[in-house]
Amino acid sequence: MGSPEEGREHIPGPLATCPAGRVVVVTGGASGMGLSVSRRLAAAGDRVAVFDRDGARAQRAAEGIRASGGSAMACEVDVTDRPAVEEAVRKVRAEWGPVQVLVTSAGVFAFEDFTDISIESWNRIIDVNLNGTFHCVQAVIPDMVAAGWGRIVTISSSSAQRGSPKMVHYTASKGAVIAMTKALAREYATRGITVNTIPPSGIDTPMSRDSQSAGHLPDNETMARAIPVGYLGNGEDIAAACEFLCSADARFITGQVVGVNGGAVI
Repeated sequence: MGSPEEGREHIPGPLATCPAGRVVVVTGGASGMGLSVSRRLAAAGDRVAVFDRDGARAQRAAEGIRASGGSAMACEVDVTDRPAVEEAVRKVRAEWGPVQVLVTSAGVFAFEDFTDISIESWNRIIDVNLNGTFHCVQAVIPDMVAAGWGRIVTISSSSAQRGSPKMVHYTASKGAVIAMTKALAREYATRGITVNTIPPSGIDTPMSRDSQSAGHLPDNETMARAIPVGYLGNGEDIAAACEFLCSADARFITGQVVGVNGGAVI
């Protein structure tokens, strides 16, 4: 029997190891789950571009990462603005080189009765959650194709899997992100690029706390009782799954919906 090293030489498929000091873009990277992802990937040695429409918050996030010894830059960008997305990606390339990893965490939601959803509200949710994901993926994927290696993780939602009342526009947008992820994974499977999605559920975030304050969600204790593990997750749980999906070890995982939900039945 040969050594593990000998066997690894014959593994088929794309590059088995990640490039060192990868160039990463995290959208919505200045708060909530996106911030946790930004911090974790930077701590792992990646160079992280924090994309966020709140420029001051993005700057604080990047400064915090650098203060902890990581490498980060801030980019004020609205993901619905295609020229702004392309300009931010050009800035990243000019400073660090081609983008190798993308995590799309930017998103918005609303609670509204279906018959009360205005065209403006529908379009806003779709524009940020679905179109914003499209803009960002299309802006960076040529870099990954040229390199023959890349990782994309979209953040969808368990609401798209089970359906959520008063959130038809949100569930529609996130369901489309799941479908988009699966199609991208198949289209780029032979290019060394993996594309997966994480639909969080039961995660304590600033957005969920805002919804609790508005009376749309129960308190944390009540929510935790509905989760098999008995407690809520947090941004670090999402970031840990994201780090794995962006790693070389996940090279054979693509087109997957990776639930991070404490065992919740979807």
